[in-house]
Amino acid sequence: MSWQMSRARRAPPLGLWDTHESTHLCWPWDLDIWAELNNGRTLTLFDLGRLPMARRIGMIDLLKPRKWGMAVAGASVRYRRRVHAFYRLTQRTRCVGFDDRFLYLEQAMWRSDGACANHGLIRMAVTGPDGIVAPARVAEALGHTGPSPALPDWVRAWAEADNTRPWPPMQG
Repeated sequence: MSWQMSRARRAPPLGLWDTHESTHLCWPWDLDIWAELNNGRTLTLFDLGRLPMARRIGMIDLLKPRKWGMAVAGASVRYRRRVHAFYRLTQRTRCVGFDDRFLYLEQAMWRSDGACANHGLIRMAVTGPDGIVAPARVAEALGHTGPSPALPDWVRAWAEADNTRPWPPMQG
């Protein structure tokens, strides 16, 4: 994390809708018992793309003075190609839009052979002392005025489907 954040500090700033690109290496300790990238480590690698992107768009600088934080409020990952030890990965991370409660981020990891290994959709909340901060307020603080770009159909459908899940789950 320190290495990725250090690189992000030296990289040029990005706009809210720009794509952050980072490189990663799958280490032996990232593997499961089938010698492939562990699904939990995939989420960790997504963190290693998302947090530096947040730095480059100016989000990190907004958080402390406002007593805000960032929290993953949901994730959907599609795994398509195997990743083995010492594979080099290029990760792309971008914000695709927001609704009244959440920012939606798209992340994908590409192997050096050009194959897309996985694709993630992350629903992120910015939280403050009084709960979730309206994403429009966050976007405005980042210099974006106006509404969100239209969420892609697949993002909107996922959010709508997730809203039908019972909460709390599996009681009793």
